[in-house]
Amino acid sequence: MLLRQPLPTRVPPLHSTNPFLHHHHHHPISHRPLSPAITTAASTRTSLYSTHLHLTTDESSDDDENDIASLKNRRYDFTPLLDFLSTAAAPSDSTSPSPPSSLDPTELSLVESYRSVPAPLWHSLLKNLSSSNNSSIQTAYSLVTWLQRHNLCFSFELLYSILIHALGRSEKLYEAFLLSQKQALTPFTYNALIGACARNDDLEKALNLMERMRRDGYQSDFVNYSLVIQSLTRRKEIDSGMLEKLYEDIESDNIELDAQLLNDIIVGFAKAGNADKAMYFLAVIQGNGLSAKTSTTVAVISVLGDTGRTHEAEAVFEELKEGGLKPRARAYNALLKAYVKAGSLRDAESIVSDMERCGLSPDEQTYSLLIDAYANEGRWESARIVLREMQDNKVQPNSYVFSRILAGYRDRGEWQRSFQVLKEMKECGVQPDRHFYNVMIDALGKYNCLDHAMSTFEKMRSEGIQPDNVTWNTLIDCHSKLGHHMKAEELFEEMRESGCLPCTMTYNIMIHSFGQQARWEEVKDLFGKMQSQGLLPNVVTYTTLVDVYGQSGRFGEAIECLEDMKSKGLKPSSTMYNALINAYAQRGMSDKAVHAFRVMRSDGLEPSILALNSLINAFGEDCRVADAFSVLQFMKETDLKPDVVTYTTLMKALIRVEKFDQVPSVYEEMILSGCTPDRKARAMLRSALQYMKQTLRSRMKRNTIAKDSNTARTKVPVSVL
Repeated sequence: MLLRQPLPTRVPPLHSTNPFLHHHHHHPISHRPLSPAITTAASTRTSLYSTHLHLTTDESSDDDENDIASLKNRRYDFTPLLDFLSTAAAPSDSTSPSPPSSLDPTELSLVESYRSVPAPLWHSLLKNLSSSNNSSIQTAYSLVTWLQRHNLCFSFELLYSILIHALGRSEKLYEAFLLSQKQALTPFTYNALIGACARNDDLEKALNLMERMRRDGYQSDFVNYSLVIQSLTRRKEIDSGMLEKLYEDIESDNIELDAQLLNDIIVGFAKAGNADKAMYFLAVIQGNGLSAKTSTTVAVISVLGDTGRTHEAEAVFEELKEGGLKPRARAYNALLKAYVKAGSLRDAESIVSDMERCGLSPDEQTYSLLIDAYANEGRWESARIVLREMQDNKVQPNSYVFSRILAGYRDRGEWQRSFQVLKEMKECGVQPDRHFYNVMIDALGKYNCLDHAMSTFEKMRSEGIQPDNVTWNTLIDCHSKLGHHMKAEELFEEMRESGCLPCTMTYNIMIHSFGQQARWEEVKDLFGKMQSQGLLPNVVTYTTLVDVYGQSGRFGEAIECLEDMKSKGLKPSSTMYNALINAYAQRGMSDKAVHAFRVMRSDGLEPSILALNSLINAFGEDCRVADAFSVLQFMKETDLKPDVVTYTTLMKALIRVEKFDQVPSVYEEMILSGCTPDRKARAMLRSALQYMKQTLRSRMKRNTIAKDSNTARTKVPVSVL
């Protein structure tokens, strides 16, 4: 039998709650922050953690390789056994295969030949079989049953766990669950199943298994929590509340946090946008003498930058350098992104220069962010210089870079440059993608270039790029906003026929379109269809309904939508109340507007400038000028800065009650407050001054006529009298 070198790797025993396997696995903690003893405890568990890390990495631990190397003098050829298992009958589904009463000579010979094979080699063979094709997996099933029937390897729970684990790694989660049903769930199989679910991003099943494991009297360990948190962080949107619940479970299970689990928790909170929690656990990991990974630090810098905490992002970046680690491009880009978001162009340029001085070449993301920074400042020529530098340094720009340049032109109203950007993009050998076309369609649609927008849409489809929800929503919305409601409805139907399912935003756009046309039955029908497709109305949906109902004076339906929203646990937004207050204001219903404003305050929403401006308008329409100016005084007392709309609305209220002489003083106050008058404000002032001038002329004319009349009377001849 000494024919072949043993297999190069093996599956080491998975973790278990069995005290004979690893008595030091769990170390209770009694308080926070963690005890410094965690460092020593973590080091003693390194081999165990490396063992279970097979659930998240393809590398084998050094300990595993040494175990296999110690068996080099004992070589086994498993080919005869595998041939026998592949031709033998399929194993029984019995959960406890019993030893056979008799054996044929061939099987008896095999049993005797392999009786001295060490367990690690069986584990390695089983792992390799179960990670291969379906026929090998079937052989692996047969191998486990055969070993169990002849009592050749212990423990059998571990064999099933290895098989489940390998199935999970091969993305065969369904087969893993089927196999788990053949044996009673033990800590081994629980852990393997949780790992399989986490690896396949089936987070709900993993969490359910952990809860079931707890009910069965077994305790989840730190590796399970790491795997689940890693699965959670791979999602597009991470629920910070779920992370907090997981941490509460960790504490209740008295699981000691090691470096890997702490790093996973920090990354999770950072990606969930919870900068405070990420910073807290970063302090915990540093306070206990453990090291945060570079990727963890980058995630913290990113979330600090996204939340506008640029100074803290700088401090974390400096700590990274002071810790003896050389920041890579990802760390520099994270800080650069923070500067770009904060609008700090000088700091953005400085960090790129620092990056180059450290011998790091800017990559695609670096250039893209720098172009973003220049675009935000309107420095288009500088953005083009960066683009040329990018090409000179052999860094191929992608479609996103050109999308950002195009978005900058769009925001500045220079939609004509869209075609120039498209031409330059193709000259650089970059093909426009769906995102670029979506930005281009949006730019053309916003400036009433619907023909060009539709041409771009057709060109996009002719190049084999399928429109997504963003594409359709953009087209439908720009047609609806410009009053082309029939075309918007046609595009909505075409979207559904193309197989692209409308999303909540699509229905919101169409509800607004039908509401503008006072097609109330269609509005209700759309709302019902939306819910029947499993799409839940969001705050925007209810705000849209309140707006269209309020603008049409259907205040009963508007209030009904508001109450329905509250009953479903959704919190009304300031925008919704602004729409309602504005609807009351336009109809001169100032008392109703005041009531809506008070309800908004009672719901815990702070008054916005928009809501207060609508309130001023309501008082103005109702000729309650004194109340309108009392709102202005409220703004000043609550440190809300009045804007140009505030003063313009006040001037309009004064003109309505013919107090033209007070308009210039309001205009002067607007300028002194730092507000730049717009075209409407200047028109209000001209209107008031013109009326005052006409009034003065009329008054002067009347005075002249009266004077002439009096003079004529004094010169009448006495004879006439």
